[in-house]
Amino acid sequence: MQVSLGLPTHRVDAAAEFLTGAAVGELARAAEGAGFAAVFVTDHPAPPESWIAGGGHHTVDPLITLGFAAAATSTLRLQTNLYVPAYRHPLLSAKTIATLDVLSGGRVILGVGAGYLEGEFAAVGADFERRNDVLDDTIRLMTRAWSGEPVDGVLSLPRPVQQPGPPIWVGGNSKRAIRRAVELGSGWVPMPSPQKAARHLRTPGLESLEELGARIQLMRELARETGRTQPIDVVFMPSGLDMFARASPEPAAVVDELQAMSDLGVTWATVTLPGESRVELVRAVAGFGDQVVARL
Repeated sequence: MQVSLGLPTHRVDAAAEFLTGAAVGELARAAEGAGFAAVFVTDHPAPPESWIAGGGHHTVDPLITLGFAAAATSTLRLQTNLYVPAYRHPLLSAKTIATLDVLSGGRVILGVGAGYLEGEFAAVGADFERRNDVLDDTIRLMTRAWSGEPVDGVLSLPRPVQQPGPPIWVGGNSKRAIRRAVELGSGWVPMPSPQKAARHLRTPGLESLEELGARIQLMRELARETGRTQPIDVVFMPSGLDMFARASPEPAAVVDELQAMSDLGVTWATVTLPGESRVELVRAVAGFGDQVVARL
């Protein structure tokens, strides 16, 4: 199992500490040095004020942030978790993602989601009702653009280093999201969430590893039905390591949970670590590397 570290791109309350080019570079280098395989960022270009007031979060631009992480490292993968293609024209996304992949030497992992914040869709002029169809169409169009062949008479260059393009990991707990991962992606990113939040997050709840195991089995059945033989990465967040956690669980408990996740078929774990200063967070990253990542 490999582990991806969440960069604190939501910490607009402490921007001078976490949201500078130097901070992103330092944290990315710390993650690489501690044995993390990737860093990840989220995507909220225009979150509604009411959502922020209710506990939502800001974030800086995901691809620009990953560009700074790329420049500071040499092997660390660069993951979006999750990028919402519906917020942007697909050819613009294809160009920006390909550029990041070229400049980083082929290190991009594109995690995508249909999105769920209706107010954010309205703010950027995106179609909320068709968001699932838009995501399917966008994945297909970006993949065509990355081939270097014309798309409706338009060329999108450079081609990504990774061919046929960066790995696309599809987020969401629904059967449609799982099918999308099987048919159009190379990975699936379910999200731990309570059933009571299903309506708000626009995806079914997922509250236990038993439920996760059942959906991984569904993914495998869909893969057999479609004749897919390539492996599919499964990416999941262990408990107590989300961006709002104030303290990390005991390392031994995290290792045990990661082992249980691996036994189900999870291949990547995403974690965020607490820290009220950059020094504190760098120390937490190093400690997690020694006590958890090294034991994997």
